[in-house]
Amino acid sequence: MPEAAPLSRPILAGVVTALVGFTSSFAVVLTGLDAVGADAAQAASGLLAVSLTMGLACVVLAWRYRMPITVAWSTPGAALLVATGTVEGGWSAAVGAFLVTAALILLTALWPALGALIARIPPSIAQAMLAGVLLPLCLAPITGIVANPWGVVPVVLTWLVFARLAPRWAVPFAFVAATAVVAVSLIGAGTTFDAALLLPRLEFTAPTFTVGALVGLALPLFIVTMASQNVPGIAIMRSFGYEVPWRPAMLVTGVGTALGATAGGHAINLAAISAALAASPDADPDPKRRWVAGVSTGASYLVLAVFSAAFAALVVLAPTAVIPAVAGLALFAAFGSSVQQAIDDPGERIPAVVTFLVAASGIAVLGVSAAFWALIAGLLVRTVLHAGRS
Repeated sequence: MPEAAPLSRPILAGVVTALVGFTSSFAVVLTGLDAVGADAAQAASGLLAVSLTMGLACVVLAWRYRMPITVAWSTPGAALLVATGTVEGGWSAAVGAFLVTAALILLTALWPALGALIARIPPSIAQAMLAGVLLPLCLAPITGIVANPWGVVPVVLTWLVFARLAPRWAVPFAFVAATAVVAVSLIGAGTTFDAALLLPRLEFTAPTFTVGALVGLALPLFIVTMASQNVPGIAIMRSFGYEVPWRPAMLVTGVGTALGATAGGHAINLAAISAALAASPDADPDPKRRWVAGVSTGASYLVLAVFSAAFAALVVLAPTAVIPAVAGLALFAAFGSSVQQAIDDPGERIPAVVTFLVAASGIAVLGVSAAFWALIAGLLVRTVLHAGRS
């Protein structure tokens, strides 16, 4: 009988999962919260809130069900915040939208028909909307090279080198390069900052509810989170032989989203791409021991939460275009995957293109963001083109 691998192996896999997940996209989260009206302290609080809630959710789900279930913040959702911008009612209305998103996630656990309704949205339309939302962010490294070549070029080159040598670590090392750029900039300018900024703390905001925020932010945030995170997350786990319990997973992530919302957390969900790091045989040859990687991931997120204020301060102090470039690089893979899925079926291509263009346009009509109108436009065009066909 072969000797079991040491327990340190799944523990290390969980640490790697958390490090890659956090450093690859925290800049997207902060950029998104800033876009919908959060000030620096509120954005830092939001990062802390989602770090804490997803860490706890990982531990609870992995420990309870003895599966390597991992939870992440909604990176596509954060990108949606950037595309949406300030909503009617400002930051407090955005917080209200986060709470409504949590309620909708909980409703999918309690009322299966809602989940079935989301599943009926053609994947090409949902992915085209996501691609349109991601496009402006993915352009940031390109525009940043022109705006601040000395700051952005080292970041892009670092990403490119590691994309070739160690793809999993390409974005984290791009973030390391960005940190070096920020340090050199601060030293060169003799800039000082208040050390109190490095202490994590939660900033609570009383929510308000406006039609523009509910329709233009909460509904698209819910759809993007479900279609781009929860559904693929279930599929990835199934590919490794794990049947994630749907209702408990939605209950835990819905409650977590609700708990973090008033502190600025936008949404948490089942991990998708990073889920494979903890669930694959690389984490442990024995599938029955990989749940340890899920718990380790959650514990690592809780440790990283302690440094969330420092990460937020880094973003505030960074030179022009450096952090947006890192955020854009982090989304390249998601953008490419979304585009591929959107246009893969020739029969769905025109509705997908319309959806993509409307989402990328950034238009706001009646105070409602482009993401909502993109869904409406894509579904309308698809209905007209498919009417009468068997």
